[in-house]
Amino acid sequence: MTTNATTAAARSRYLPDPSLMTALKTPRILTREVLAGLVVALALIPEAISFSIIAGVDPEVGLFSSFIMAAAIAFVGGRPAMITAATGAVALVIAPVAREYGMDYFIATVLLAGVLQVVLAGFGAAKLMRFIPRSVMVGFVNALAILIFTAQLPQLIDVPWMVYPLVATGLVIMILMPKITRVIPAPLISIVIVTVAVVVFAINVPTVGDQGELPRSLPELFIPDVPLTWGTLTIIAPYSLAMALVGLMESLMTAKLVDDVTDTHSNKTRESWGQGVANILSGLFGGMGGCAMIGQTMINVKASGARTRISTFLAGLFLLILVVALGDVVSVIPMAALVAVMIMVSVGTFDWHSIRLATLRRMPKSETAVMVITVAVVVATHNLAIGVVVGVFVASVMFVRRVAHLIDVRREIRMQGDQEVAHYTVEGQLLFASSNDLTTLFEYADDPDRVVIDFTNSHVWDASTVAALDAIETKYEQYGKSVGFVGMNDFTTAFHARLTGGLGGGH
Repeated sequence: MTTNATTAAARSRYLPDPSLMTALKTPRILTREVLAGLVVALALIPEAISFSIIAGVDPEVGLFSSFIMAAAIAFVGGRPAMITAATGAVALVIAPVAREYGMDYFIATVLLAGVLQVVLAGFGAAKLMRFIPRSVMVGFVNALAILIFTAQLPQLIDVPWMVYPLVATGLVIMILMPKITRVIPAPLISIVIVTVAVVVFAINVPTVGDQGELPRSLPELFIPDVPLTWGTLTIIAPYSLAMALVGLMESLMTAKLVDDVTDTHSNKTRESWGQGVANILSGLFGGMGGCAMIGQTMINVKASGARTRISTFLAGLFLLILVVALGDVVSVIPMAALVAVMIMVSVGTFDWHSIRLATLRRMPKSETAVMVITVAVVVATHNLAIGVVVGVFVASVMFVRRVAHLIDVRREIRMQGDQEVAHYTVEGQLLFASSNDLTTLFEYADDPDRVVIDFTNSHVWDASTVAALDAIETKYEQYGKSVGFVGMNDFTTAFHARLTGGLGGGH
């Protein structure tokens, strides 16, 4: 019964709130989900086109990829309301394939990346999320907010002056509308009002249609014409692996962020293989693949209040309808309206609490340094995955440095009968960082003939420490003195007994 209860409790952690059936039966929730999906679809169009350009493929490749991935992840993903589509990070990773080898190799790369993500999910890649410290997560969020904002700058530089009042109008609408009503998402109202103003007054500003030609037909099955040889694998495998890792990392980090925003749990393992399945389906229909999009996800979850898979699926469906059936209407939407939405997303995404003076004073300097380094690397490379990896590495080094200073060795001379005994008390966690200097903390020549080292308040974690203990024993033996280890816990006793004397430097 206890096992069944535990299993049931574990499953309940991942139950969506509200459930899909509740959303379908509740007009207020369903309306919110439908409108949220429409807003995201509008925001996806210019992004997908620009990412297609980065990848060196036609705009329809990014648009179809976004439709297929958003629709697919709604069914197979582990994080309700998260948006998956074509992304800049993935486009940057696989762009050389399209440029150097052509479209068939490009699609083969996407397909293999999807397969690798499914395999990595099976090996428990999602569990690695637990090793990402909070300081790196905060840096990830802040860097993302900065990237979202800077991505809008090309639409604000060297443009007609009317762009600026239109962007300002959109921002004011999104700030004021939630105070009036939340039935219709403020970003959707803003986009409609700004678009109507541009059309009615015939204002000449850049539009979605200026970003690239929208497709006029549905996506078709695409089987890449590449030889199934070792040579093909050596060409695409490095790019596929990089795409798989970058996509998983961004998706899992975004899922964790949505968990925090919505105060709910999500199944990261399911999300991992779901991303792989979505990429495979994307490749089969000539798409460029992708991963979770934090900007559009924040529009969906934070700005529009969506919470279920309905909004994710409809984002993909609306995207297809908008670009194929309503392309002429979508083309007249001013970029200023979408820029305003993304600026609000960047402001809402940034963790302003993390840079307040009161927070910085309380926070350990090492934590702040990790956050700043993560932000700096992401902004410099425009690659969230690189920033997270560097942030985790720096955090690990700083942690090891802290642990290295948490060891304490105290010496006292005691009398046992008529014999003097040097009694050492070791406190702290003993691993390679702290145990490398352990051998220097004993007075080998000056100690009496009998030495006792007490490990009651310490724990041995690795072979480096066992090697250090062997070295201590050896040094005392060279002086003709005996040393005894006492107070070891069960793990330390078993670990020490298994390795002592077999590490090349022992007694």
